[in-house]
Amino acid sequence: MPTNPWYNKVNVSALGDDARRLILERVKHKLGFTKTLEALGIAKGSLYNYLHGVRRVPDNVVYRALQHLEESEFNEIVKGLDRLRAIGIIRGDGSIDYSLILQAIALATRDEYLKQALLKFTVENFREDLRKMLSLSLAHVVFKWEPGFEEFLRERKKRKKVASPGTMTYYRNLFKQYLEGKSLSEELVNYVVNHEKKWLRNVFRHYVQYLYYLRRIPPETYGWLMEVVPSRSYKLDVRPYPISLEDVAKTLKYLKGNHEFYYLVYRLMLEGGLRLSHALLLIKSFSPRDLVEIPGVDLETNRLVCFEERGFCRYYLGVRGYVKPCEWAYFSLEALKLLEKHAGRKINRSTLEEYIKNHGLLLPKYMRKAAWRLMIKAMPREVARFIQSRFGELKISEARYEDLLGEADYYYPSYLGLLSNQITEMH
Repeated sequence: MPTNPWYNKVNVSALGDDARRLILERVKHKLGFTKTLEALGIAKGSLYNYLHGVRRVPDNVVYRALQHLEESEFNEIVKGLDRLRAIGIIRGDGSIDYSLILQAIALATRDEYLKQALLKFTVENFREDLRKMLSLSLAHVVFKWEPGFEEFLRERKKRKKVASPGTMTYYRNLFKQYLEGKSLSEELVNYVVNHEKKWLRNVFRHYVQYLYYLRRIPPETYGWLMEVVPSRSYKLDVRPYPISLEDVAKTLKYLKGNHEFYYLVYRLMLEGGLRLSHALLLIKSFSPRDLVEIPGVDLETNRLVCFEERGFCRYYLGVRGYVKPCEWAYFSLEALKLLEKHAGRKINRSTLEEYIKNHGLLLPKYMRKAAWRLMIKAMPREVARFIQSRFGELKISEARYEDLLGEADYYYPSYLGLLSNQITEMH
């Protein structure tokens, strides 16, 4: 037996009649009628009277009954004010033990769920009191985009940091246009919540976190602001992408006959599952004679490796850092001939996209999606993820990287064969 069992903390005399009967009922259900009589030291008639409310269950009987229950069972049975009385938060005369209440509230500093529950309850039940309390603390805070805020977004945010320069630029533009120079106030909060640009909420919340990090706003202000300004909502639905292999073939056929350079771009995207930006970078920076070392893997390799007997090459593009990654670009020997012909060419992606739209062709973004759908038919998904540099979906050790590279080399010809069979323009 433990030296201080949980039931010793229960103030049995504070329990109401219903709670007493429920405790007794649970013990009877657990032990059986006869064993309950033995365990509690009571007569058969007494147990009947207690259970049917003829007589009140005495304190000593309740105490003995608690010894046959787990604390979780007690918490399940005894709820609301009865439990608060039982643990001493509400005294026998109805007064409140504020020291215990404050100790419980103090746990919110260590428990995220309790903190969020307290914040939500406070906002829902004391909104007007909060408004009056916070009005003074809001008055002297002015929104200003500054280097420290950028550093906070990149390096110090607790959750997902802002790594992409494009995202940072977008946030800065939103901030400068809608928040710069404005004082923190209820009016600003309402303005942000109801603004048509939902991403503004995210920028606002990031700045509130920054203010809290710098201790420019107190915890209660931070909690209220994060509660009343929701983050940008995401509608989770199934979006069918309008891709068919007929559309892919039609697009390739048109480009092959009318614009060889764009045909090369689309072919690289389809054969390697590349993004448009990576395909354009590959053409512009093509440097096949380089010898490179892959960071973090301790693997030295030629940038361009060709398997002529198997009909394909792979090229180490090595895009990492703040942008979407692209390690290897896989493509056929036929694509290599076109790549060597157009190597070093530069083009603005918007020019290409405008050409595609004007001729009613399949948009570039759908080529990577079409490639994925076919790749997973020709190879394991993990290998397809590796080829398409979907490293956020993979956990790769140094040894596993080399394994996946070998597996990609092994399975890739099967994908090219499937691609050739499905899309005649690839012949």
